[in-house]
Amino acid sequence: MTPTSQPLNRWNTYEILWFLFFTSIAITLCILWENSLFDFSVFLSGVFCVLLAAKGNVWTYVFGMYNTLAYAYTVYTNDLFGEVYLNLFFFVPTNIMGYLLWKPKLNGLYVKMRAMSLNWILLTILICIVGTIGLGYILALNPKQNTPYIDATTDVLNIIATILMMYRYREQWLFFILLNVFNILMWSIRAANGSAEGPLMIVMWSAFLINAGYGYWNWSRGTSASLSERNSSTL
Repeated sequence: MTPTSQPLNRWNTYEILWFLFFTSIAITLCILWENSLFDFSVFLSGVFCVLLAAKGNVWTYVFGMYNTLAYAYTVYTNDLFGEVYLNLFFFVPTNIMGYLLWKPKLNGLYVKMRAMSLNWILLTILICIVGTIGLGYILALNPKQNTPYIDATTDVLNIIATILMMYRYREQWLFFILLNVFNILMWSIRAANGSAEGPLMIVMWSAFLINAGYGYWNWSRGTSASLSERNSSTL
């Protein structure tokens, strides 16, 4: 069976190799830089969370809850307070809400996917721009805040992408792609300034970036399948 014809609920060769490759890199870095098991658990839970999200598997919210709490502590120790607030006050409740919104739309463990209209995409982009400028200004008022506008960009993209994910929109992955690029930049700056968690976080967000591209492809397949199923039911 070719990857394009493989059902969404199957684990294909790419997914297995992606998981093993980035996990092996994480283990190597943890040993070389003497990261803690806690740091590794942040990485591993994040990897499971995003891969399951790319497949539309509702268990993404279970791994996402642990990753949210653990990552909040990691960014707190790196003076990225916008990320702290985002994880504790947004991602904790949205993990619960996302699970509840997905549950009625499940086919087994997998959610039915859909696409946004162009007008809604343009409106969402405008909201991202305005939100980033406003939040960046607020964060810059904190003298201990690192990279306020990059932090604000990741926060706003996270919020928008997560809401789109809760409502099962394929376009979440376009925002996750941008988010991952900015997170790699943010953690590269932190690593250059001596952050012990920096290298591992760069690897984690690089893995997320590749997964986001795969997620968009996979959800495009799922959206097409859902549309075909809907058209068939109306005949």
